[in-house]
Amino acid sequence: METSFRDCLCSSPGKAMLLVFMAFFCNSDTAAAPAMFIFGGSLVDNGNNNFIPSIAKANYFPYGIDLGAPTGRFCNGLTMIDLAGNSLALLLVLGSRIPFDKQIKLFAETVSEQLPIMIPGAEVLFEFLSSSLFIINVGSNDYINNYPLPELYPSSSTCSGKHFAKLLIHQEQVVSSCFYITLIAEEKGVPLNSKIHNSSEADVIQDSSKSLAINNQFMDLQSSGSPQTIYSIGARKILLAGLGPLGCTPSQLSMSYITSGCVNHVNELVIQFNQFLIPAMVRLNSTLPGSFFVHQNNYDTFFNMIQTPSKYGGLPSGFSVSKQACCGNGRSGGQLTCLPLQNTCSARDRYIFWDSFHPTQAANAIIARKCLPLTDGECFPISGNQLAEL
Repeated sequence: METSFRDCLCSSPGKAMLLVFMAFFCNSDTAAAPAMFIFGGSLVDNGNNNFIPSIAKANYFPYGIDLGAPTGRFCNGLTMIDLAGNSLALLLVLGSRIPFDKQIKLFAETVSEQLPIMIPGAEVLFEFLSSSLFIINVGSNDYINNYPLPELYPSSSTCSGKHFAKLLIHQEQVVSSCFYITLIAEEKGVPLNSKIHNSSEADVIQDSSKSLAINNQFMDLQSSGSPQTIYSIGARKILLAGLGPLGCTPSQLSMSYITSGCVNHVNELVIQFNQFLIPAMVRLNSTLPGSFFVHQNNYDTFFNMIQTPSKYGGLPSGFSVSKQACCGNGRSGGQLTCLPLQNTCSARDRYIFWDSFHPTQAANAIIARKCLPLTDGECFPISGNQLAEL
């Protein structure tokens, strides 16, 4: 009898140990997909950052307080990916805080060097990959830790918000791309702000294209950090997660002096990114044969939670605190994030935000569920369940 990829993945304890290390997940009887691969940052990380050099850590108490111990998740409990994986009957889900292009490189190395040992046969391996679910959740760090911080990063002075969003969408990372536009403006003797903010979009794109044509390494780097590369390795079912309202995080609120609402200019930047992500998804579906890309709208659900918290949450009365971190310091709990052994809020299920940046498990559960329904969900053009079952 021919061996299937499920048999290869679930046949022995030794192989199961390798699967945990390599981020492969299987429940042979009930799983909607054989595995889930996650590309992203701290919103979807379940502890990979514990094993890599990184300033950002969540391997200390009270992180993981509702799991009994810290796991490296930036949450009091489970992430939205954990909860989505549970709904799809997947046993374990891993994220990463490695840069996106390096994540793709590591994935390619795993597929070419390690997976064939566990899944012999090119056809069986391709079946495994093409049946698996891939989730890309990137972009939030480029806004939280880059563009809105002109005192630390020059990107807002070298790129308009619109062009910054386009660079993220088409390259999946900034890669100092705005500096190419800066050099073009300087070469022409045009004041930078005038060049970027007052010229037509066509002029900037045309000038950028001339620069890119000269630098082939830059073009190669652009193509290596993209969904197209994941597709070329074997992925076929890919979910692109939109960004949430980052201007409503305790971190952003702590840096502003508004007394109500959110930081609008940050949310407007995020909206631009999300608006470019949808046509990018449509274009990928039409140009990559056999692929199916799905977009998840995280912005509306999360923004509505923050505006009307009592309508959401696991408790009958919903959330009661929408703009204060359960574990944080300073204004809104966002000036300094959750510290080791710090006392937390007592009613964690009533808070939307756990720390300066990340949602609580209760909020994550709502976001995870929103992609699963066949109707009235936040995934387009099909639901997460339908994507997994293709």
